[in-house]
Amino acid sequence: MLPLSDFLTVWAFLAVNVAAPGPNVVNTIATAMAGGRTAGLASAAGVGGGVAGWCLAMSLGMSALFALWPGLQAAFTAVAFALLLWFAWKLLSAAVRGWRQGGSTETVRATGATDTRAAFLRSLAIIAVNPKALTSWLTVLAMFPVDRAGPPDIALLCLGTIALAFTIHVAYAILFSTGPALRFYQRRGWILSGVAGVFFLTVAVFLARRLAGMA
Repeated sequence: MLPLSDFLTVWAFLAVNVAAPGPNVVNTIATAMAGGRTAGLASAAGVGGGVAGWCLAMSLGMSALFALWPGLQAAFTAVAFALLLWFAWKLLSAAVRGWRQGGSTETVRATGATDTRAAFLRSLAIIAVNPKALTSWLTVLAMFPVDRAGPPDIALLCLGTIALAFTIHVAYAILFSTGPALRFYQRRGWILSGVAGVFFLTVAVFLARRLAGMA
């Protein structure tokens, strides 16, 4: 087994990264406000599942595949761009409807994140193509001695990371599913939907520029 210090360094980096604002944090907050605590927890579970996939994929050589086949990374980026545009369109459409209605419970339903299964799958999809996640795991590969790690080390790294990401997103889900937060969302949720939509659109533009550079 590798020394514990190797794991603690990576987990500290990932804790800051997971907690920082990004597509999944915005999605968990919006989902918890729109669908309540259960949907928010489902979103947190989706983050945990996505982190598991990233950890296994990157530890088992995803970075090497990108180095061998640069076109794979371009295809991955294109999928991320399309998915983020779709999410941005849904959120901005909900914001416009809420603004026209002057704020109402309809705004809550308009986000389309009230169903637990949909919340889980949406969260899983976002983290699967999240450019922030890709950058984070490429950094982790530079910090963690993958070449010396055995199966128990990889298992511990992944389990610790999953627990960390899930716990942070559960905290977001619980905080933003409280009564005051929900009441605020019912009155001004269209503003938060708009902010989230603009955020996703901004990330999509960033990916479009990256795709242009790959061409």
